[in-house]
Amino acid sequence: MNNPETGATGVWRFWPLRLVLFFLVLVALYAGAQVMMMLLPKALPGISPQAIGVGAALAGCLAILAAYRLLVRWTERRRADELSALQAIPQLLGGTAIGFVLFAAVYAVLFALGAVSFHGWNGAQGLAIAAATSLLAGVGEEAIFRGAVYRLFENGFGTFAAIVFSGALFGLIHAANKGATPESTAAIALEAGILLAAAYLVTRSLWLPIGLHFGWNFTEGGIFGAAVSGGQSHGLVNATLSGPQLITGGAFGPEASIPAVSVCLVAAIVMLTIAAQRGEWRALAFRLRAS
Repeated sequence: MNNPETGATGVWRFWPLRLVLFFLVLVALYAGAQVMMMLLPKALPGISPQAIGVGAALAGCLAILAAYRLLVRWTERRRADELSALQAIPQLLGGTAIGFVLFAAVYAVLFALGAVSFHGWNGAQGLAIAAATSLLAGVGEEAIFRGAVYRLFENGFGTFAAIVFSGALFGLIHAANKGATPESTAAIALEAGILLAAAYLVTRSLWLPIGLHFGWNFTEGGIFGAAVSGGQSHGLVNATLSGPQLITGGAFGPEASIPAVSVCLVAAIVMLTIAAQRGEWRALAFRLRAS
């Protein structure tokens, strides 16, 4: 298997230094875009808040993708093939479809358990901002946690260690969200952390996990109106959840539920198996610089 780091030279051969640089730059851009989505509508009262929010989210996505490409070119002396334009459309669409199907499967399980009831349709006025917010989360969090944390950690310690570390970190960064509990933190680490790492591993591309992340979040919040990692949403479908927190996810949202963890782990196992069959797994190792 080709090592994507062979072009790194000087101090950048030490992947922990690159990890810190990538993490700081990408987190700053992601957080900045979120702040702009909140503050710009107040600063520009004459313009539609939804239009401003969508514009800020799209600008943030473009800035994050451009910064990632530049960081790869500068520190690793290579093109960011994990963001190949040829793979973008099919993998984004495929990932979005997978995310939709997986979250719809969660709601099917909840309906079968009597934990969700449907009351018709809401208006579509919140769909644009839900889509923009979901896309920003997909691009920002996948660039940070799969493009930087998982990818670089895998080059240092191998695939299994990278899945465990990046998944645990992904769960922990959601621990401060509204409605978060130890159970929700573990759920995010298990379902999203492992599934999204598997989506990257099976393709060696960021587009599939970006699409999957977007599809899941948009279906959760934009379609069903459920809380997305604690953030309230206005969805197309008027649905309410009731029942034990382990079944519904409580205030954090259904992704903190046992059905969500179960559905995502099944999908992750399928992807990890395919990746292993393709020879994508990297052996356990301990190296701090590129070979």
